[in-house]
Amino acid sequence: MSETQKREAARAALDEVRPGMRLGLGTGSTARHFVELLAEKVAAGLECLCVPTSEATAEQARGLDIPLTDLDSIDHLDLTVDGADEIGPGLALIKGAGGALLREKIVADASTRMVVIADGSKLVDTLGRFPLPIEVNRFGLGATRRAIARIMEAHGAEGGLALRRRAAGEPFVTDGGHLILDASFGRISSPEAVSRALLDIPGVVQHGLFLAVCKRAYVAGADGVKTVDP
Repeated sequence: MSETQKREAARAALDEVRPGMRLGLGTGSTARHFVELLAEKVAAGLECLCVPTSEATAEQARGLDIPLTDLDSIDHLDLTVDGADEIGPGLALIKGAGGALLREKIVADASTRMVVIADGSKLVDTLGRFPLPIEVNRFGLGATRRAIARIMEAHGAEGGLALRRRAAGEPFVTDGGHLILDASFGRISSPEAVSRALLDIPGVVQHGLFLAVCKRAYVAGADGVKTVDP
């Protein structure tokens, strides 16, 4: 998706923002555009209070003078705007390419409304083409990995399971100090069942299936931005 289309999707979601709102700020390249556009509104006098979903987003927002808080200081958010790696039927999502899936899910769950900004390539008939990020504890990594592999086999996964690494080769570490295993299912025909099974594994902290959370998607393409509802 071009940067112009990313910005168009972000601008469409900005129309949901009202003065005085408490906002969750997503993570990733498309979410960065939303933060930039929100900062323009703040500079023009918009009052809001925001909770970032990652240290990277927090740094960007602070640099743009967007007022920040956290979920220890406030008890709920009105709206969260974030990106997605896949958007399936009913606005079921796969998220976590940026490694912020745990904080993204906490913020989304604390929000009255979550909307997603994305491009048309993210729309899929069945989730799973994009590897599912699974955030795991460092302790017992081998046991956790084997347990996840058994679930993948039970659900007919078409690919493997890989520890996420940075470009230099060292393991990717989340803001919470955890590791990420990327599970290549190919197709996830029963996302609710996969979600439950993964969360039953003691070493799994969280996963990137966002089910029954997103209320609307703003999807940008060559012909403009379309609105997708559940």
